[in-house]
Order: sequence, then C-alpha cells, then structure tokens
Amino acid sequence: MNGPTTAHAPPPRQPLRARLTDATLIAIALALALISWQIQTNETPQLPTALLTADRLTGLLGCIALWWRRKYPVQIGIALAAASVYSETVTGAAIVALFTVTLHGSLRAAAAVAAISITALSTYQLLWPDQTTPPLTVFVIIVLGHAATVAWGLTIRNRRALLTSLRERAAAAEVEAQLRAERSEREARQSIAREMHDVLGHRLSLLSVHAGALAYARTAPPDDVGRAAEVVRENAHRALQDLRDVIGVLRAPVGELPLPAVPDVLELVEEARTAGTEVTLQDDAGLTTGERTIPDVQGRTLYRMVQESLTNARKHAPGAPVTVRISGRPDDVVVAEVTNARPAVTPPYPQGSGTGLRGLDERTRLVNGTLDHGPTDRGGWRVRLRLPWPT
Repeated sequence: MNGPTTAHAPPPRQPLRARLTDATLIAIALALALISWQIQTNETPQLPTALLTADRLTGLLGCIALWWRRKYPVQIGIALAAASVYSETVTGAAIVALFTVTLHGSLRAAAAVAAISITALSTYQLLWPDQTTPPLTVFVIIVLGHAATVAWGLTIRNRRALLTSLRERAAAAEVEAQLRAERSEREARQSIAREMHDVLGHRLSLLSVHAGALAYARTAPPDDVGRAAEVVRENAHRALQDLRDVIGVLRAPVGELPLPAVPDVLELVEEARTAGTEVTLQDDAGLTTGERTIPDVQGRTLYRMVQESLTNARKHAPGAPVTVRISGRPDDVVVAEVTNARPAVTPPYPQGSGTGLRGLDERTRLVNGTLDHGPTDRGGWRVRLRLPWPT
C-alpha cells in the first residue's frame, strides 16, 4: 500500500517500557509460531519439504521483523499478511502486525491489512484445508479473530487519544487559570489604584484649599487661623485613615471593609461647603435621603462620580458654585449631573492628566452606564453620569 499513513516514527532510543512491550509481543508471536511448528511436526505433512522449510523460515523472520513494527507498521503488516498465504507459522506475527497498524496507522491502512490477511489465510485453507474442521467454521474463526484484533487496537488507540486529550485540557485549564489569576490581580491593582486616586484626591484637594487660605490670610484673626489649621489637621488625619482602609483591601476579605454608597454623597457635599465651595444638591430621585435605594455597584459609581467632580471643581474652578443633580426612577435609569460655573480667576495649577475621569469612565462601562463631560456654554464644566437602575 503506497498511501501515506499517520504512523509516527519513534525516537532513536525507545523508552524502556516500549522496548519491553515489543519484546513481549515478539515472544508471543514466536510462541505461536512454535506451536504451529509442533502441530505441523505431529501431523501428516501436507506441504512439500521445500515449502515447509520456507513456512518455518518466514515465521522466524516475521517474528524478528516485529522489532521494527513501530517504524514501519504498514509495510511490515502487508508483508506478513501476504506471507500468510503459504506460511502458517507467520500467523501470530501477522496478527501482531495488524494490531500495530490499527494502533499507530490510519483506519484505512488497518482495514487494508486486515483484508489482505483474511484473504491470504482463507487461500491457505483452501489450498491445504484442515481435515478436522469444516471450511466455513475456519473462515468464521479467521474473520472473528481479525475483527477482535482490530477492535482491541482501536480500543487502546481511543483510550490513548482520550488520555492525551485530557492531558491537553488539563494543561490548557492550568494556563487559563493562571491567566485568570493574573487578570484578577491586575484588575485588583487597577481597582486599588482608582480607589486611592479618588479618596486621596478628594482629601488632598481639601487640604490644598485650606492650606492655601492659611498662606494667603496670614494676618487673619488667630481664631480663624486656628479653625483653618484644625480643618487641615482633621483632613490630613482622615486622608491617612482612608489610605489605610484602601490598602487594607489587599489583606481583608471581600465585603469586610465599608464601601461608600449614595447617602454618603451628603457628607461629600458638607465637606465641600466647609472648604468654602458653594454646593447645591438637588436629589429628585430620593437616593441620598434613603427614600429609594439603588444596587451597591451603581451606588458606588455614582458616589465616585460626585466625589471626582467636586475634587476637580476645587482644583480647576476654585470659588465657583457647584450644582449636583440626581434624578431618575427605578426600572429605568438614574442620572447624576455635576456642573460648576465659570471660575472667577484662573487657578494657578497646571492642567490635569485626566486620570480620574478615565478611571471613572472605566467604572461606568463596567456597570453598563455612560459618562459625558465637557465645557458648558457659559464657560463652566459639566459631568453627566447615566446608569441603569434595576430593582
């Protein structure tokens, strides 16, 4: 048979287990050849002496040829199957060769070798029939024997393929688990970075406002200076505490640390007013008063949006009034909008990097919301958040 097969040539040095398997199969084939030889010796010779010698020599050579059965499975299988037409002692080696072709070759090659072997053995029985067994019975035995050999080879082949597939799946699952762990770690780091930016940006902006007031009003009454210094001290202390809480996420189990919600927006507004920013809160949805509730994820996103907007307003529009509007209804959407007027004077700060808004935009996408921001017609700035409001 001249077609290509799927047999894989073994490496130059076979593993010990493979060599032991080859030696065992050769020993079995040699034992079957010796049994046939003994039967031929005990019975009345039907073959000419020259053909009987060729029969036994072919059987011996067939057993030796099995040592290369992994490298040339189809070639050896066809040769031994064809030799069965005149050699009875090669039958055992031919069956082993058929098993090897089924195991390592293609199914087409296995079917071809089995057909050649059945034809050759049937021809042998027709030329030199068994005097004690009917020809039909012998033919059935030959066919069933070959079918059992092919079935056995296919069973082992499928089992090996299954084990290989399971190993590949296990390796792929391990790689996937590692990638998931790396992605989770990266997302956790990004989340912590966003939390640190939001929390510390808000606190430090308050510190900057009050520290600037102290530096500007050096001749202010001691009571006013003391109150401003107390605000600076308190916000510095709270900034450190917030930083500890955020870093504690690295060690604490999920859900153990308190997370902000929409009602905490009232505290943000009060802190901004204390820092000297005129803030107007319009909550038509009733979320800050507790009349209605929103899922925690959406609530934290809304809180961070207001926090980031107030922080940016203090940095880029100091002294400008800010309006916070929250509207919407359940089973629809909730809309939060923070707008600051045009600042009276240009702040002496460089333009921001936009990291806060980019992080806020990422938060919004994770909860299937939208975030818009940009200048208003009157020279101010507006940030608008739109989130789904499931009940």
